[in-house]
Amino acid sequence: MKGFIARLFARVEPILSEAGPRDAAALAALHATAFQRGWSEDEVERLLLDRHVVAHRAMIGSALGGFILSRMAAGEAEILSLAVAQRWRGRGLGGRLLELHVRRLAGLGVAAVYLEVEDGNRPAIRLYGRAGFREVGRRPGYYTQQSGALAAALVLRRDL
Repeated sequence: MKGFIARLFARVEPILSEAGPRDAAALAALHATAFQRGWSEDEVERLLLDRHVVAHRAMIGSALGGFILSRMAAGEAEILSLAVAQRWRGRGLGGRLLELHVRRLAGLGVAAVYLEVEDGNRPAIRLYGRAGFREVGRRPGYYTQQSGALAAALVLRRDL
């Protein structure tokens, strides 16, 4: 009984590593819970097979806690998606994934990283701001919200 209680309250540390094609189903399932229009397993698998795509995942035990994907081109990269499972949000997992990912991109020779985030997505904007990203542009009416209203996309950049 004592061992059961200890395991119940034990803090499980996420394991961060590169993601590959075998992770496509899990990444697609998490993406579908995190975004209004989720990517299919086939879409994710094609990204993971692309030699210009860099992907990392966070595993908590045998469960996917989060992931991040970027595409590189001409010394720059664009973060395509970062998603964290609902139960792990607000615990720093997104920041850990982002920092590992940016370090890897820098090691691959990337000089600047871009991304788009919905204006009004305060948690994501705070995460990227803490990581050194700054607004460099805005795309009005880029996202369609669940209500049907349009929201701007903020274009953010971080120099490496």
